[in-house]
Amino acid sequence: MSEKKFERIALVGNPNSGKSSVFNHLTGLNQKVGNFPGVTVDKKTGYTRLPDGRRVRVLDLPGTYSLYPRSLDERVVFDVLIDTLNEDYPDVVVVVADAANLKRNLLLFTQIKDLGIPVILALNMLDVSTNLGQKVRPIQIAKHLDVPVISINGRTGEGIELLKKALSEGFDVSKQPVCDISSFSPEVIKAVQEKYQIENPYRAYLYAQQWRFLKHIPALERLEIEKTAKEHLFQNEFYQSKETINRYKYIDKILEEAVEYNVQESRNLTRKLDKLFTHRIFGYVIFLFILFLIFQAIFSWASTPMDFIDWSFSELASFLHDRLPSNKLVDLLTEGIIPGIAGVLIFIPQIAILFAFIALLEETGYMARVVFLMDKFMRRFGLNGKSVVPLISGVACAIPAIMSTRTIDNWKERISTILVIPLMSCSARLPVYTILIALVVPKHYVFGFLNLQGLVLMGMYLLGFLMAIVSAVVINKILQTREKSYFIMEMPLYKFPRWKNVGLTIVEKSKTFAFEAGKVILAISIILWALASYGPEERMQAAAQYVNDNYDISELSDNEIQDKIQAYKLENSYAGILGKSIEPVIEPLGYDWKMGIALITSFAAREVFVGTMATIYSIGSVDLEDEATIKNRMKAEKDPKTGERKYTLPVAISLLLFYAFAMQCMSTLAITWRETKSWKWPMIQLVYMSVLAYVSALLAYQVLS
Repeated sequence: MSEKKFERIALVGNPNSGKSSVFNHLTGLNQKVGNFPGVTVDKKTGYTRLPDGRRVRVLDLPGTYSLYPRSLDERVVFDVLIDTLNEDYPDVVVVVADAANLKRNLLLFTQIKDLGIPVILALNMLDVSTNLGQKVRPIQIAKHLDVPVISINGRTGEGIELLKKALSEGFDVSKQPVCDISSFSPEVIKAVQEKYQIENPYRAYLYAQQWRFLKHIPALERLEIEKTAKEHLFQNEFYQSKETINRYKYIDKILEEAVEYNVQESRNLTRKLDKLFTHRIFGYVIFLFILFLIFQAIFSWASTPMDFIDWSFSELASFLHDRLPSNKLVDLLTEGIIPGIAGVLIFIPQIAILFAFIALLEETGYMARVVFLMDKFMRRFGLNGKSVVPLISGVACAIPAIMSTRTIDNWKERISTILVIPLMSCSARLPVYTILIALVVPKHYVFGFLNLQGLVLMGMYLLGFLMAIVSAVVINKILQTREKSYFIMEMPLYKFPRWKNVGLTIVEKSKTFAFEAGKVILAISIILWALASYGPEERMQAAAQYVNDNYDISELSDNEIQDKIQAYKLENSYAGILGKSIEPVIEPLGYDWKMGIALITSFAAREVFVGTMATIYSIGSVDLEDEATIKNRMKAEKDPKTGERKYTLPVAISLLLFYAFAMQCMSTLAITWRETKSWKWPMIQLVYMSVLAYVSALLAYQVLS
């Protein structure tokens, strides 16, 4: 056995091989997500404890089919494995292979083995393979490949401890290559080996084959490799094809002995279900029904925990306000910090439910069918089939969705997809949608079981998708995109969800919302409290005199007098002055200066709208026990001109449309700049979405009023 101790472990595998499930079993919650240096590809790292007590680092690399990179994801895998000085270069690679598609999965494995890196083959989904009529013999595979082969189950975690044991004990590295590349232009391989002191010939061959992607080598040296290859007539495509054919010949010999196929296999469940779920009519009906179920659940299931959170923070603010001495610090706590935190936490139940459903759809394999269905639909509007994945991802968050457009080869189609992704209703809009819908849509049930609020929420998501499609058609016409690309994806088998993965997704996304969005919301809530509590000294001191001159104080209670004074101070505070300055622009939309403050602050992040309103209305009243919750305060808000409710149906619809279409996310603009390497496209995105939002909101309010 090898004496070498592995400290850095990399998980590699084909897409849908269960690699991320293995990563979750190894690391649990002891993981974090960042970016690989210089690129926007997710970098998932974590730590696991081996049987010998060592705590080792685990890196979950993006899914790839081979070491010949085509997408940015695959280039990251290539970068990590080809550069021995890379900070993520592993001591050992665990290749997670789908046992039901072993031939395709072993191609990548043999390439990594030939790089000379210590490697373990983790056979996943053996139960699925058995159900398909295949009997896989791991011992025979290990004998042929001369590497450890561990049988695991990514869904249940079975075999993970055996994998840890193999990593802990170490093993001898096989020196025998699977594919002999000595005849593939040996002069070029030798020249590269000598130039870069590379012992492994296959690594040197990949240098010559993929010189364009050698990020760790200066550009001039890459050109030298290209020049050497041309001098010796290095035939890239020919050698790549020959290598692939030779590898598959070797793999076929292994599978002849290691896999027994049942020729009596009946049609499997996946094919039967696909006839229904991808049907040209029923497929769309089922998808719409699932969407309907999700949005019903968001309102129905989340209402009780949301009310509890709302009530708890209201009681906490009242308790502290009554018990603590009256001063500015207590005011900051009860009117700024606590409402700000409440404005974050109250929506966690809905965020958790949304991502629970998304995780279930991905885990079961149904999300791939949704992509397939929508590809058929969207091609009619001139969109690239590869745009489907980013657009659907945009329902969760526009930032990773924009990152995922790197798989689109056609530059113009990629730009058009990036420009319309923010129109998809992301989870950040969910708090705004739900509170506005709850204000004006009654909590009624249609036919006794259809939640009317849930139906309206579903309509907002469909509206965002429809506008994204329409905008994409217009943008494609302007960019004159004529070249059409093909969309190829693998349809994974249907599987029972891995509940641990679903749970980890819920925890991770809820934490992201609470801590990432929460930091922004809380910070802005504190700043807003300061702006709303202070103003020009002469105006603030005139509050009591103003109330005395304009109201018959003999008919008002002490609390009512204080409320009038507080309302005057708020209107004349720095926040009030800011809101008043833009009121002429937003008044045609039905908004007042308080909403104007929310519009300005929510350009940092859409969900800040709710926290802003919570802070504004907390400061606007001295009686925290009366109409203490944000929803009730907004319901009770009166229009000073008419005396009627401010949040009427026309106002709420106008706000819903504005937030559905407006670009109110600085992070999205930043990631658009990073992906396009230009400020031109983020500015176009900001301008066209702002105009669309304003015009839509204006028409809605003027028509409905």
